[in-house]
Amino acid sequence: MRLRFRRRRFGQIAIASTLGTILESVRSQALAQGMSQSHPPVSAQSPDCSSVVDVKLHVNGVEHALKIEPRVTLLDVLRERLNLTGSKKGCDHGQCGACTVLIDGRRVNSCLTFAIMHTDAAITTIEGLAQGDTLHPMQAAFLAHDGFQCGYCTPGQICSAVGLVNEGHAKSDAEIREQMSGNICRCGAYPNIVAAVRDVLEGKQDAAI
Repeated sequence: MRLRFRRRRFGQIAIASTLGTILESVRSQALAQGMSQSHPPVSAQSPDCSSVVDVKLHVNGVEHALKIEPRVTLLDVLRERLNLTGSKKGCDHGQCGACTVLIDGRRVNSCLTFAIMHTDAAITTIEGLAQGDTLHPMQAAFLAHDGFQCGYCTPGQICSAVGLVNEGHAKSDAEIREQMSGNICRCGAYPNIVAAVRDVLEGKQDAAI
């Protein structure tokens, strides 16, 4: 009996020791993996996004010399550095169109593009459309047709509409709605927005004739 008890006891101690070794090994691997995930190795060739670079932007006909980080979006530069707050930060994911500006005449969601990418481009915001006290035809049309309510999306709507006219694709109300579908109006002023865009399109066609 005493010999059998000793063998059983020895077996229990051996099993416990083995389990302890396995658990310690698993714990060490988990800790090592956690440290590697929280502190990934930094490559010597990784870009330093925190560095500041000299950038010149041409906005509304004015050249601006700036020191910015390469990762800064055009929208943040316009609003926070140049105090051009007409372009609105809505979704910040390029889904609402409130931040739309014109780059070389083409409409662009400024929240989705880096400012450093447009150093050689002509950038136009809502503040740059009017000529002094004379409104841009699209601005005047939005006023005439009451194409806004709260006004938050209006700068992006107008810039997008100007780009649409420049593109020359929209010929009907259905095409205007399709081409303007990237700009959301939570107030639901879509019929008046379509009427304003159509008014400018027709005026441009009449002027061409």
